[in-house]
Amino acid sequence: MARKGASEGKRDGTRRLIAENRKARHEYEILEKVEAGLVLLGSETKSLRGGKGNIAEAWVRVEAGEAWLVDAHIPPYPQAGPHQNHEPRRPRKLLLKALELDRLARRVQEKGLSLIPLQLYFDGPWVKVELGLGRGRKLHDKREAIKEREGAREARRAMDR
Repeated sequence: MARKGASEGKRDGTRRLIAENRKARHEYEILEKVEAGLVLLGSETKSLRGGKGNIAEAWVRVEAGEAWLVDAHIPPYPQAGPHQNHEPRRPRKLLLKALELDRLARRVQEKGLSLIPLQLYFDGPWVKVELGLGRGRKLHDKREAIKEREGAREARRAMDR
């Protein structure tokens, strides 16, 4: 029986956060979360390993049976030459299973549902993005969520005393 070597790629389960979209949890009611892989160039991966990257303005587009991460900003890698570097805001393909992608595409067609990137992270050697299927909140819903959060915080403080 042959042993798996380190070069064969193994998942060690360590998650290292690169970027988080905190505003998304405020703007959207997250109904479901799903993890997707990301197709990247070498210079993009190197830039992300340096802890750079921003998904605050990013969104997901589903078209022709493929999902794309649009408007995610990964800055150019300084050590790469001008010909080997990447475009910072280029669309990046998301890797999802076909059945999962079809199900999400149908749900996005429903009124008011969107796919929003919540976190960008390393899972072992791979870059992953956590997507949230969310419904946009109205202003009064946001206020209600803040009241509930503050009420829960007050209850925890009272219990600690």
